[in-house]
Amino acid sequence: MTSVPPTRDGYPAELRALTSLRAFLAVGVVLFHYQLQWDPALGFSPIIERSRLAVDAFFMLSGFILAHVYGPAFAAGTFSYRRFLIARLARLYPLHVAVLASVLVMVLGATAAGVRFDADSYPPLAFFQTLFLVQAWFPTDAVIHWSGPSWSLSAEWFAYLLFPAFAWLALRFRARPWALLGTGAVAFVVFDALYVQAFGKVLPRAEDSLGILRIVPEFLIGMALYGLGHRWRWSRPLAAGAALITTLLLLGAMQLSLDDRIIVALSAPVILTWSLLAHADCEGPLAAPALVFAGEASFALYLVHMPVIIAFKGVVAELRGIDSAFRITPVELTGLFVATALIAVALHLLVEKPGRTWIRRRFEGPRTEP
Repeated sequence: MTSVPPTRDGYPAELRALTSLRAFLAVGVVLFHYQLQWDPALGFSPIIERSRLAVDAFFMLSGFILAHVYGPAFAAGTFSYRRFLIARLARLYPLHVAVLASVLVMVLGATAAGVRFDADSYPPLAFFQTLFLVQAWFPTDAVIHWSGPSWSLSAEWFAYLLFPAFAWLALRFRARPWALLGTGAVAFVVFDALYVQAFGKVLPRAEDSLGILRIVPEFLIGMALYGLGHRWRWSRPLAAGAALITTLLLLGAMQLSLDDRIIVALSAPVILTWSLLAHADCEGPLAAPALVFAGEASFALYLVHMPVIIAFKGVVAELRGIDSAFRITPVELTGLFVATALIAVALHLLVEKPGRTWIRRRFEGPRTEP
């Protein structure tokens, strides 16, 4: 491997391969939840089962991208914490509120119509915790269905609030990104040991119950990966080969059902090598407009797919007079995925983007950060 000092501009402004990576990660999470719904006789895919760990890759990507976007301003002393938080709220809240409101309407409608459902999974207190994105800040044994995937948004919001501390640490280690990476790895090991001791589960299983512990070291690792990639420039063959090899290693580990923590660790080189494709100007099909758009709409797909599954099963169970725990057929799942993808695109274009623009214009003023 060879490396050169960082260029004047570092990474290009757009890292399209990483945007496309978000699409693959979101689809992986969707398929994981779909696999829980189909008949076990249809088979079991270890790769799909381990795709639930795509959330950890999302957390690393968040640290990476925010270091890319806001790191220079923080280093130059021009970073505005207020404007940063407004931009982050604009990114999360329009879609989050839209999906949560839809679930609330669904629950109230089912209650009014006398439809059977597990009301214990929709407690009022959890609704408000979810609304304000603090549901993953506390220990809990409850299973909450209010916009289930939004626990990760709660963890993201926690990391955003702490971003100045993360950025300060990254700035201190700017000349030693390997040391920052080691700090993140040690933090992961420590948090994992504490979580296992307290809850009997490894850290990558933390969700509603203290999911914030899961994002803290991974966010830091993502920032360290940015520091490493910012310093390296590889040839096209080396960048493409490294991206292919790290991806195959990750998929192989998933297929072998290796320990969750190993798979999380192997996700980091994938993010790094995919980012270096931009340095080498060889993003190829990963920069295709359709795939990049899918990556941009991946947040909507990730957030809406579980409510769609629950709504579908509830309606079908009522129409057929059966229990809602029924297994969904492959044909039904295919149609459900197509419908969910269309809903996600509509939410992205009609809610997420205009909502983000309105919030930033309303509260940021004329000057905006990237």
